Amino acid sequence: MDAQGVHIETHPREGEPVFSAGRPDPCTLVLFGATGDLAERKLFPALFELARSGLLPDHFAIVAFSRSKLEDASFREHVKEGLKKFARTQPLDEAAWKRFAESIETASGGYDDPEAFQRLGQKLQDIAKRHKTGGNQLYYMATPASTFPQIIKSLADADLLKREEQPGQKPWHRLIIEKPFGHDLESAKKLNKELGAVLDEKQIFRIDHYLGKETVQNILVFRFANAIFEPLWNRQHIDHVEITAAEAIGVEGRGGFYDETGVIRDMVQNHLLQVLALCAMETPVSFAAEDIRDEKNKVFRALRPIEGGDVPQHVVVGQYEGYQEEKGVKKGSRTPTYVAMKMNIDSWRWQGVPFYLRAGKNLKRRLTEVSIHFKSVPIGLFSGGGATCQRLQPNVLTLRIQPHEGIALSFESKIPGEDVNIGGVTMDMDYAESFKKPVPEAYERLLLDCMRGNATLFARQDSVEQAWGYITPILQALETEAGGTVQTYAKGSKGPDAADALPSKNGRRWSTL
Repeated sequence: MDAQGVHIETHPREGEPVFSAGRPDPCTLVLFGATGDLAERKLFPALFELARSGLLPDHFAIVAFSRSKLEDASFREHVKEGLKKFARTQPLDEAAWKRFAESIETASGGYDDPEAFQRLGQKLQDIAKRHKTGGNQLYYMATPASTFPQIIKSLADADLLKREEQPGQKPWHRLIIEKPFGHDLESAKKLNKELGAVLDEKQIFRIDHYLGKETVQNILVFRFANAIFEPLWNRQHIDHVEITAAEAIGVEGRGGFYDETGVIRDMVQNHLLQVLALCAMETPVSFAAEDIRDEKNKVFRALRPIEGGDVPQHVVVGQYEGYQEEKGVKKGSRTPTYVAMKMNIDSWRWQGVPFYLRAGKNLKRRLTEVSIHFKSVPIGLFSGGGATCQRLQPNVLTLRIQPHEGIALSFESKIPGEDVNIGGVTMDMDYAESFKKPVPEAYERLLLDCMRGNATLFARQDSVEQAWGYITPILQALETEAGGTVQTYAKGSKGPDAADALPSKNGRRWSTL
């Protein structure tokens, strides 16, 4: 029930999942960067929830690899303390923890130390016998991007990565890579080349946690499983599309890292372009991973380039007040903490429909959503002269990604009374409330899919390079005065005022932050 009193009733159907790869194969997960923040906050909680729910393989083990010396007992205690703070279900299930703890072992050494990787190989052989994992190995690089090439080389030199020559080959070896996948087009191509030298593309899982969120996954189901929406999903009925990813926090002590990255590399090149592709792609031949990823890549290829002097006309960037005083940030830095973009997709379906993207830190509130703005009604039916019709609000379909995952649809309705007065109402579906079950964390789904070998929610090499090919000229322009002025905006605001001009040039406006 929403504020306007419009109720949505859901009817979950029991039975077998429509798309499921079943229980994953037995395997060992080797986690590089096991003592880092990502592992503590996201990865171990996700693995624990999978274990607690009975979704992990019966024969499963974790090797926590760190450059600092680790002991099994003390590291398990470290993981347990992290779960008490970050696990999705609280209080901690002690029985489930005891079973989960038995699967955790440690290894240590430098990423460039051949002997450390020889010891890792021996441990994996021993674990395969004790835990009956069949030699299946999943490597997760939850480390800084600068370490990726060295870890890949060390694994290959120790014969711990074996190319899959044919589908279904066992034992299998898979590699999960955290973002950022490259710093620009050139570095992304270089990393892809290094990966391609030791692994087949289907063994590489470039992870983007946004794609594991329920609302993002549901975009395809919503579009293609509901006949009332798919016929409207085109230039005839949609006026514009808006994608927002707003954070209420700043760089939070990560100024040095962020100043080398910025909001475009951090959010747009991966998260938001992936969401855009799901919203804009054509109907795939099937829900198979490659069919979906083929259609997403076509969207990236159809993006109209923004280069050189065109950048200030389509892109507005800003920094929040005090950013250059953050620890690790260079004085005079042009690194943006906010970006707003007007993008176009040169395809039959989307010709003439602008896509507005914005993302930033230290904004008014935390919010990530996609708003599909439908066209206004064409005539002033309710006023004769059209004045009332002009005041009618166009229908908006909102896909909320965070913080409260769900879907809302706004429409106009008659207000009760003798006169014909019109007001807006909203139908609102909240995932957790509607289906009476907790919404899994994104990493739970993504880790499970990796173990299953399902690459649907992961970026493919060609898509990564297409996305960087679109973003890199924009970044190059923004690094100089050719990209325009870096605006300053107040903390807790909606961003720089100059961003309002992007939609207002065509009589549109941003949705309220």
